[in-house]
Amino acid sequence: MTDLEHDFEQAKKVMENAHDAYSNYKVGAVLTAKSGKKYTGCNIANHGIQSICAERVAFVKAISEGENAFEKIVVVGGQDRKTLEECLPCGYCRQFMSEFVTEDFKIYTLDGDKIKNYSMMDLLPHGFSL
Repeated sequence: MTDLEHDFEQAKKVMENAHDAYSNYKVGAVLTAKSGKKYTGCNIANHGIQSICAERVAFVKAISEGENAFEKIVVVGGQDRKTLEECLPCGYCRQFMSEFVTEDFKIYTLDGDKIKNYSMMDLLPHGFSL
């Protein structure tokens, strides 16, 4: 099993921890730091607008552990592990992630069984920066 395949399996596993009572849509993410360490995240919804996406959960965990350089993130989503569909970071996550990654940072997702990948520039060509 390749490293990328392992990340997809781990993302599928962590998506089971999602708190998705309102959307019935689970998301799992595995973020790889340039150090080689992996950080996982799942979406966590609540009654208000303070829900947090899987991608941001993974980044916040990594940053709070002292990581500051990242290689890639794998994101999977669907109602369950059997109904995965292409799941890309939302606009908020794209902007959030752009603060911590380079333009060549890779975002991987599944469309059925097909692996797709995007760079940060593909998904956020005109991001905001100070």
